[in-house]
Amino acid sequence: MKIESQTLTTCDITADGRNISLGFVDADGQTRAVHFPIDQAGSLAMTLPALIERALKVSFGDETLRYTYPLGSWKFEHARDQAQGIVTLSTTDGFSVSFALRQGQQHELGEALVTYPAPDKTQLMN
Repeated sequence: MKIESQTLTTCDITADGRNISLGFVDADGQTRAVHFPIDQAGSLAMTLPALIERALKVSFGDETLRYTYPLGSWKFEHARDQAQGIVTLSTTDGFSVSFALRQGQQHELGEALVTYPAPDKTQLMN
């Protein structure tokens, strides 16, 4: 069964905290909700950015397009094991994502940020 969303209405967690709930109004004007267990919600969160980017590229026929978010703030903290760090990037409207970085990656990222833009490269990648 295909259900088409017209308007996203709510994004929340269920009372027991075990599921993510996405509320929406469907094409028939009915209020609906989809509940995802946390592991599936995590998989969805990992999949959506690539799908959005692919949709942009197909819609506009431009392989260079990226869906970007304005950076509002960032935070770096040590993980419990001290061998990794956690960098959290946040937008001004509340979206944030955290990445675990090994020490070598921390140094590489710091170096890339200090030296960017490199005069002979248009992008720096790890």
